[in-house]
Amino acid sequence: MAFWDNITDLFRKADESTPGNAAVHELIVRDEEFLEGYERWKRTRNSGRLLDWLVEQYATHRAGQPTDSGVGFLDLASSKGFVIYFQQLNYTPAEIEYFFDFLKERVQTLDYRSDISDRRVFSRKNWVETQERHYLKPRKDYESGKLIEQGFGNVTIEHELRNDAPHNLRLRATFYSDSLYKEPASFGALMMALSAEEA
Repeated sequence: MAFWDNITDLFRKADESTPGNAAVHELIVRDEEFLEGYERWKRTRNSGRLLDWLVEQYATHRAGQPTDSGVGFLDLASSKGFVIYFQQLNYTPAEIEYFFDFLKERVQTLDYRSDISDRRVFSRKNWVETQERHYLKPRKDYESGKLIEQGFGNVTIEHELRNDAPHNLRLRATFYSDSLYKEPASFGALMMALSAEEA
């Protein structure tokens, strides 16, 4: 009877789960098959093509022109970023997952460290949502009496799936505006650095 009690409890937890109380919360660990596929994908032109498109769309956005419907940009006082709506673009789930990790890898080349990579699964009213996240912070050297270097700010990359189908991918740079920190580098500079041949 304990086995069925465990199964029932698992389904109950899934039904009652919320973003703050996920049914599943785990670290992202990539297996060998994924890593081999990722390395093959990086040798193709798809990663660079998607980054080039993002930079082009950002330039269009900055010029006050309408962007493609597959992308949007966040421009708040302390947070800048983009969202890609992959259901409107022609990419496979594997390519989207590779691009999610590729963005993390590119940010790490900009003197950033990975703080956490995790996955949460919880119920929404009409679907099961999976949120995968890479959270990165600039490597900082603290020197007494000097302002803290914050690079582009803390960078969060999130991949949202609904019923296991890719929904969107978001990258957000959030920075501090208090007197302890230097001014952050611009989001435009981050976009250019991500898409550079050698970040």
